[in-house]
Amino acid sequence: MSTADWSYLREKSAERLAPSMAKDHPNLPVVKEEGCYYYGVDGVKYLDFTSGIAVTNVGHRHPKVVQAIKEAADHLTHGPIGVIQYESILKLADELADILPGDLDCFFFANSGTEAIEGALKLAKFVTKRPYVVSFTGCFHGRTQGSLGVSTSKSKYRKFLQPNGLTYQVPYFNPSDPRFLDEEGEVVESSACALLEEEFRNLFKYQVSPEEVAAVILEPVLGEGGYIIPPASWLAKVREICNRHGILLIFDEVQTGFGRTGEWFAAQTFGVTPDIMAIAKGIASGLPLSATVANHKLMQQWPLGSHGTTFGGNPIACSAALATLDVLKEENLLENAKEVGAYARERLNLLKEKYEMIGSIRSVGLMIGIEIIEPHTKKSDGAAVLRILDLALQEGVLFYLCGNEGEVIRMIPPLSVTKEQIDDGLDMLQRALVKYKEETHQPASL
Repeated sequence: MSTADWSYLREKSAERLAPSMAKDHPNLPVVKEEGCYYYGVDGVKYLDFTSGIAVTNVGHRHPKVVQAIKEAADHLTHGPIGVIQYESILKLADELADILPGDLDCFFFANSGTEAIEGALKLAKFVTKRPYVVSFTGCFHGRTQGSLGVSTSKSKYRKFLQPNGLTYQVPYFNPSDPRFLDEEGEVVESSACALLEEEFRNLFKYQVSPEEVAAVILEPVLGEGGYIIPPASWLAKVREICNRHGILLIFDEVQTGFGRTGEWFAAQTFGVTPDIMAIAKGIASGLPLSATVANHKLMQQWPLGSHGTTFGGNPIACSAALATLDVLKEENLLENAKEVGAYARERLNLLKEKYEMIGSIRSVGLMIGIEIIEPHTKKSDGAAVLRILDLALQEGVLFYLCGNEGEVIRMIPPLSVTKEQIDDGLDMLQRALVKYKEETHQPASL
C-alpha cells in the first residue's frame, strides 16, 4: 500500500472507527509482524515489548502457528460446537487439562477474556444459587456488563455504565501500605494477611453475609491496575477465606496465563488453585479464543442451555492454540520467561539506580512493570510515562502502560525474547529517559 493510501485511511479512521476503541497509545501504523518485531509503514523495524498486550507469547506469526492456521482453514472455518464436533476443540481441551493446575479439567470455550469472565461469574452463581460476588479494588476483568461489575481498575470504564448486578469490593494487596511494612519498608506477609482477614470480616459483618456470596474473583497478579504482585501467602489467605464460607474462588488469568509468569499459569507460580479460571490472550497467538475452566464435577452442574456461544471454540483458533502449546513446550519458553525475566529485572534495577524517576520494579517472569514517579514528590507520574513511551518509540521500541494513573510502563515481550533483545530494548528505553530528563531540565543522572 502506498504512503498516500495509508494517509487517506488514517484520516478517515476518525470517522470510521469508534474513538472508544480505535485510538490507544501509541496507535503505531504497521504493515507486518514477525518474532519480536513490528514493521512500520514508515519502513522502521520496532522491537515489540507488548506482545499485542500479552497475546503473542510465542512471538508474532510463529511459523508453526501460521502453518496450523493454513491447514485448519483447508478443512473447517467455523463450528459451531453446539451443532458439530471437530478434532481441534476436543484435542485442545485434553491438552489444556494436562497443563492447568489442580483438578481443573473442563472447558467452556468462548472468544475473549471478558466472555471467559462472564462465563465464570454465571457458572459460580448458577452452581451456588447465591446472588453476589466479591472482587478486589484495582482489578480489571473486562468491559461487558457482567465483567464490568467486578472491574475497578479505573472509574472511567464504569462511567454511565454502572452494572445492574450487585458486587462488593475489598482492597487488593498494596505493597506500600504502611500498616504491614517493617522499619526497612519491607512487607511483613503475616501482617498483610491479617489485614486481608480483617477486610473480609468487616465486609461480612456490615455489608453482605458470606452465605450470599457466590464467588470471590481476582487477578493473581494485578494487570491493568499496575502490575502489583502479591505474596503467595496473601493469595493463600484468600483461598482459605473462600473455603471457610463455601465461596468459589475465581482466578482471572487472562493476562497471566500461558507462561507469562514463568509457569503455565500464575496459580502454579503462587501455589494456589482456584475453583474456576478464566483464560484467554496467550492461548491462540492472536486468534480470538478463551475459556472458562473448572473441574468437570462443578461444570456438570451447569446444564444444557444455561450458557451458549456461536463462535466460541472456532476450529481455526483451536488449531492455532494447539500449535501455540507445542511451541511453548518445544522451545522451553516457560524456562526462558524465568531466565530472561530475571535478567531484565537485573538490568532495570541498574537503571533504577541511575534515574530517580524510576520508582519500583515489579516483575514475575516476563510480566514486568516499571513505575515512573516525579523525583521530588515521589508521586506517580502518568504524564511522564506517556512522553517516555513516545520517546522510546522514536528510538525503536514499543512499550505499553498500566496503573490507575497510567504511571507504570508495562513490559511484556514475547516469551521467546532473547537477552540481546532485552539489552537492545532497555538501551533504547535509557536513551528515552535521557531525552526526557533533558526536556524537563532534570539534574544529570547519578
